[in-house]
Amino acid sequence: MTGVAVRWLGHASVVLDLGGVRVLTDPLLRRHAGVLRRHGAAPRAEHWADPTAVLISHLHYDHAEIGSLRMLGDVPVLSAPSNARWLAGHGVGGAQGVVPDEWWPVPGSDVRIRPVTAEHGHRPMPHRPNAANGFVIAAPGVRVWFAGDTAPYPAMRDLPELAGGPIDLALIPVGGWGPRLSGGHLDPVQAAEVCAVVGARHAVPIHWGTLHAPAARRLPPGWMERGGPAFGAALARRGLSGSVLEPGELLRVEATRGQGTP
Repeated sequence: MTGVAVRWLGHASVVLDLGGVRVLTDPLLRRHAGVLRRHGAAPRAEHWADPTAVLISHLHYDHAEIGSLRMLGDVPVLSAPSNARWLAGHGVGGAQGVVPDEWWPVPGSDVRIRPVTAEHGHRPMPHRPNAANGFVIAAPGVRVWFAGDTAPYPAMRDLPELAGGPIDLALIPVGGWGPRLSGGHLDPVQAAEVCAVVGARHAVPIHWGTLHAPAARRLPPGWMERGGPAFGAALARRGLSGSVLEPGELLRVEATRGQGTP
């Protein structure tokens, strides 16, 4: 298969099938993450089974859910070195530390993965490391940016150079698990602006509409469903391309002719 098949599982969990491998981001495969609860059913196992590699952007409970990671066996789980050491000490046998400016080659394939900056220093956790990053994934003809959780930062405009070519697909966070965002996040309008800066050929919003806190019944009605459509509208105003997916929905993004791997 050329290009990339992308399936959003909810929140920051995405399955990418590209270059003959399967990459899974920030897997939340159960109904809960700490005190947060999933709106709707847990992802279907056949949608995320047998990943080749797993990417962990940071160790907040909604991104590094230990029970979900243990469901994956000894698959390589890539994160910042301090995160990987913590994960290994908590039963994640495949945890591997990766550092910026270095490509991690996916064994037996032409796919490469590289950590990139994410600005997400708010809400530090006292009992888990607080390193955060995003990732770029490069396969023949296609490049994907998984942003993790991040605020805008000036060097975002350099992401195509770091990826070795234009960003074909941006997996971009557009919300959170409450109607008010803390620092280190993007709202839908900011996320669309970031896609314009990066020059993403296509974008899929993540980190919205999935998790709610125990007090969610007292929050404004409909807040969970607003982020994705608001992002789609903000993209359209800028003449940019994007797809707002439902959890479990599959999208195919075609390869760009003439692109190779870095």
